Amino acid sequence: MAVVVVTGASSGIGRAVAVRLAARGDTVILAARRAAQLEAVTDEIAAAGGTALPVVTDVSDPGAVRALVTRARSVNGRIDALINNAGVGGDASILAADEEVRAMVEVNLMAPIRLMREVVPVMREQRSGSIVNIGSVAGEIGIGGVYSATKFGLRGINDSVRRELAGTGIGVTLVEPGFIATELTAHRSGLPGPEIVAAAVERALNRPRRRVVVPGKYRAAIMLSNALPFVTDRLYAGRAARK
Repeated sequence: MAVVVVTGASSGIGRAVAVRLAARGDTVILAARRAAQLEAVTDEIAAAGGTALPVVTDVSDPGAVRALVTRARSVNGRIDALINNAGVGGDASILAADEEVRAMVEVNLMAPIRLMREVVPVMREQRSGSIVNIGSVAGEIGIGGVYSATKFGLRGINDSVRRELAGTGIGVTLVEPGFIATELTAHRSGLPGPEIVAAAVERALNRPRRRVVVPGKYRAAIMLSNALPFVTDRLYAGRAARK
């Protein structure tokens, strides 16, 4: 029985990941701030014959992060996987207020670092485990203000941790979604659902990889932006300021 911690599990990508992993027999530890939504996901998983334990957690609180990992380990002494999915967006302009900036940094970057700091010793002790960090295409192409900065930072720490843990039996993968149909993108239409990301996460758990971009069409945009950055400059020039 694998024990998997999923943050941001009350909706969107986190919910889809939790439901998918529970369906394959994993015990899923659901972490998010919204208790009612967590209970709804727990009930959905139970109705399908799976096992889920909800833990109301504010991942920006170091004490809550430690309590989450302690609760997860209490199941059978192991933590087989950590899915760092919790995230918040915000104003794409550098003029965003300090409070908004701090919230993005705390949830999008500091929380994954703290969670990895808590689970890595457990995984080292058991000599196995998988960590999947949910980044963003905005962590490859700077178009989202501080949000992009946090996702660039997550990409950097993911690479660093992956190299640090090479040869330990612990896989570390960065999954970078583009625009996905969630609460944050309700104003957009025609987007793929979060299940496409959940499938990528499952593949990463089965076979850790350095980086996965979903949907795959965004790989071309990343390559273009890296090779011809002036094209991205022209496409996005002044867009955040106009908003």
